[in-house]
Amino acid sequence: MNDRYDAGYGGDQYELVGYDEYGQPVYRQIPAQQPPQQSPQQPYGSYPQQGYGYDPYATGYDTGQQQPATAPYDDPYATGADTGGRAPSHGAHESYDAHDPYGQPAPAARPARTAEQTAYIPQQSGPAEDQETYAPEPAAEEQDYRTEQFAFVDDPDGDSEDVIDWLNFTENRTERREEARRRARSRLVALVVVLALAATGGVGYLWYAGKLPGLSSSGATTGASVPVTAQKRDVIVVHLHNTAKGGTSTALLVDNTTTKRGTTVLLPNSLALTGDDGTTTTLAKSVDDDGSSGTRDQLDTVLGTSIQGTWRLDTPYLQNLVELVGNIELDTNVDVPDPAAKKPGTAPLVRKGADQTLSGRMAVAYATYRASGESPNAQLERFGQVMQGVLRKMPSDAKDATVTVQTLAQILDPSLTDSDLGALLAKLAELAKGGDYGTALLPAAADGRLSAQTSTGVVRNILGGTAKSPEAGSAVRVSVQNATGAEANSEKARVVLINGGFTFLEAGTASATTGTSKVLYSDAADRTNAIETAKTLGLPGSSVAKGTVSSGADVSVILGRDYRPASS
Repeated sequence: MNDRYDAGYGGDQYELVGYDEYGQPVYRQIPAQQPPQQSPQQPYGSYPQQGYGYDPYATGYDTGQQQPATAPYDDPYATGADTGGRAPSHGAHESYDAHDPYGQPAPAARPARTAEQTAYIPQQSGPAEDQETYAPEPAAEEQDYRTEQFAFVDDPDGDSEDVIDWLNFTENRTERREEARRRARSRLVALVVVLALAATGGVGYLWYAGKLPGLSSSGATTGASVPVTAQKRDVIVVHLHNTAKGGTSTALLVDNTTTKRGTTVLLPNSLALTGDDGTTTTLAKSVDDDGSSGTRDQLDTVLGTSIQGTWRLDTPYLQNLVELVGNIELDTNVDVPDPAAKKPGTAPLVRKGADQTLSGRMAVAYATYRASGESPNAQLERFGQVMQGVLRKMPSDAKDATVTVQTLAQILDPSLTDSDLGALLAKLAELAKGGDYGTALLPAAADGRLSAQTSTGVVRNILGGTAKSPEAGSAVRVSVQNATGAEANSEKARVVLINGGFTFLEAGTASATTGTSKVLYSDAADRTNAIETAKTLGLPGSSVAKGTVSSGADVSVILGRDYRPASS
């Protein structure tokens, strides 16, 4: 192996001087030889001319001149192995055979290089497992380094901790800002969604309730523009039975689904009705004798409306109902004494005044109270107040209202189930809470008969009373108003019509007499019935004409002074 190394930099040659701590060879530049002098006198420090086979590393050649000593090289990797009976010397270079075993002549001597040149080759790489390059340790006289000039990777650096802390602080601060921005955006989005839902719900409620500006008025106009006879209504009749003192009070609960308005129509007990046999009776007597179904049918006939069911409400159930809804508030118009009081001068149970809170017992006492000298209608109006107060406290939800009705545990009429009653009461309760509810008294004459003004103001506008088409096989209903000036003529006409197969409806007595009788019909299909009615009463055919018919009647008859009863 040739231990010389040609780096290729200007023909410089290097020799192997040992191995570093990683086992890599370390080379040293070979000093160049000076060219031979022509003078026989050679200067000090020069080398004689050498021929072939000259070993520049040999130290014992005879030149006849003193060879300058070479600085010893301390090889730290020398192992002291046997080298032919002697250990390698650390004070001189190892000698090499001038003959190259590969047959190559020794290279010519090179000029000496300066002392600053290092024996390490820059191109030489470190060990495979660590690519860092270490230079050989310089001579002792060349070591002019101080400790503070060195910094090692493994040594902790105080400044690095500060830098890491600052970076962490900056990073955490940035992250906190980004997180705050994200939270702000999320809250803003949530706020916008909540506001949008609230606005949508509010608009939807206003639209559903018919209170949306620009639309509510049009809805009201649409409801008002519909003819009263074509408006849809849900109607039930309520009979309050006073189980303590006797007597009944009757009212109609009307829900006009077209105009979105509710009404309690109070019916006086003196209201004249027609029995199944054609005879005239009163509302109070009909409730006691005919029961719920018979009275309901008679009211349909007189009022020309359609009642869906009957609710019998005894006073103990009214008391329980008021307690269930949590008492009621209303304006009382009279002091009501305590029915259970045994001593005179006892404080009244209900005091007169505004916004009075009534319990169940107080509500029953007020609804059934009639002071001395008062008309029966005064007590009926108090009953209407109590019913409206109950509706204002009833649940507006149909299920909750049904539960309230079921809690009463009363036996209802077969025509009205608890779910139907609960649904209707819930609708009326919503109207009462919204201020779209009222109470109206059906005015009747002293004899219980209805006047023309009554039919227009209450029966027609509130109940939508119209001439009901008779069912198949039923008798023609004839309403008779007496304008002859003789009260007995009404009874004579009733007998004649009933005997002729007609249903007699009492229309009362006119405020003024008329000279000519009239037989009126409103539907062309009833013209034949009107002609037959005129013949039955003995009136001429010229008295038949098309006109306004009383509610619940197919034909209306106005008896004038020209009427001559058959019995006279």
